[in-house]
Amino acid sequence: MNGLDWAVLIAYFGVMVAIGVWSHKRVDNVSDFFTAGGKMPWWLSGISHHMSGYSAVMFTGYAGIAYTYGVTSFITWSFPIAIGIAIGARLFAPRINRLRSRLHVASPLEYLKNRYNLKTQQALAWSGMLLKIVDVGAKWAAIATLLSVFTGVSLNQGILITGVITAIYCTIGGLWADALTELGQFIIQLLAGVAMFVAVVAKLGPYGGFFGVWDEPELDGHAKPLVGPYGTVFLLAFLFIKLFEYNGGMLNQAQRYMATANAREAARSAKLSAVLWLVWPLVLFFPMWMSPLLVDAKKPDGSDSYALMTEQLLPHGLLGLVIVGFFSHTMAMCSSDANAIAAVFTRDVAPVLSKRARAWTDHAGLIAARLTTVVFLGLSMAVATQVNSPAFKDIITVVIKWVAGLMGPIAIPMMLGLLRPFRRSGPTAALTSWGLGLLAFWLVNYPIHWNVDGGVPLQYQVSIPLAVSLILYIAIGYIKPEDTPERDALIERINTDDDGSASAVLPTQQEPASPKTVS
Repeated sequence: MNGLDWAVLIAYFGVMVAIGVWSHKRVDNVSDFFTAGGKMPWWLSGISHHMSGYSAVMFTGYAGIAYTYGVTSFITWSFPIAIGIAIGARLFAPRINRLRSRLHVASPLEYLKNRYNLKTQQALAWSGMLLKIVDVGAKWAAIATLLSVFTGVSLNQGILITGVITAIYCTIGGLWADALTELGQFIIQLLAGVAMFVAVVAKLGPYGGFFGVWDEPELDGHAKPLVGPYGTVFLLAFLFIKLFEYNGGMLNQAQRYMATANAREAARSAKLSAVLWLVWPLVLFFPMWMSPLLVDAKKPDGSDSYALMTEQLLPHGLLGLVIVGFFSHTMAMCSSDANAIAAVFTRDVAPVLSKRARAWTDHAGLIAARLTTVVFLGLSMAVATQVNSPAFKDIITVVIKWVAGLMGPIAIPMMLGLLRPFRRSGPTAALTSWGLGLLAFWLVNYPIHWNVDGGVPLQYQVSIPLAVSLILYIAIGYIKPEDTPERDALIERINTDDDGSASAVLPTQQEPASPKTVS
């Protein structure tokens, strides 16, 4: 990097902070901070939904997969995300929006207190928050890895720089700041991605051009859709995982649906995000697929290949723009995650822990939300320093094994609880599927993995916990149905199509009962 690249990077950070300051004026209460008051246009929500699913992991961990295996990086990642969101546009997006518009909740998990009981809500809230800390920690580590390649700063310094900048704008501006910065980040990503695509295509002439390049020995097997550990079982498992995760199971995407004016707008938002996930990653991935021809990765997993390629191919200025693109991915996802976790803590957890929290005014709740955002970002940055340690392994291991493997048991009760066919599944089904799903993750990834020759294949590490939770949630609902008139009424309000008849409000904001008194 030279002075021009640094100028581009510093200017980007300045714009992000300025957006946060401007968005601060639009945040008057907790609803504005967490759901933009339901005033976000569907197209902005859709772009924000799309951008909040990216991070620098794509340019490190998935760049390594693309470097080693080729197009399977698209087939087993962004393609199932696109299909999952397209399904969710009809299945989940309208219902999640009605959580805000009809039940007047600000956190995606608030409704669980009435849908199941307080114990279930707290179990999902605490486990979801802890998983998000690990998830976002991997994202900080990914961007710090890239920053170290370009600037030579240490991993911890890179984590601190990106974390502090993100904390400033997302803490003062809330979801509005997240969405508006994500719009700017999308434009930057568009320019940077096209620049990199053109630069790589220009280098392919000696290798047979755009179509003939696939015959090169360095790309042997790169055109196969499913290779290595990323086989059919892995693809099917990821399709189910991403169906739940990217439609709200990881909380931050749910907020984008809640932020739109009504259920129809939420569905349009999801459809836009699905189209972007289907088309745009092809432009981003193509240079990664070609990287074995152009660079020799220094890291065994190839995670530094994309960074090395940008240094080699792009002139200064454009190089700075691509680096800004790396930052934009990670900051978009981490800021949206921070906002979602702050919503869960202040709306779902704090009122149970403290009587004072139950009586918070709008001003006090807003202060608590901002403090929680800072604390979450600090904890995730601390976890980021442990990536590549014996406990967490490398970045892609954290993202694929830990996040994908643990997400299912947490998301299934939340997401399926919205749907009429699962109304018989109550607190017993939810807690059992959650607890035994987490147990299955531990067994498969540790005791069983250690005692199987060669270890348990990755596709089963991520799919078995999801399958256990899904089967138990459905089966227990039929064996021990716990549907009640109150729960049925809540489900009907979420599932009714007429958005104009939402005058009555269910008592979702009642004072939380002590866990000991909930049956």
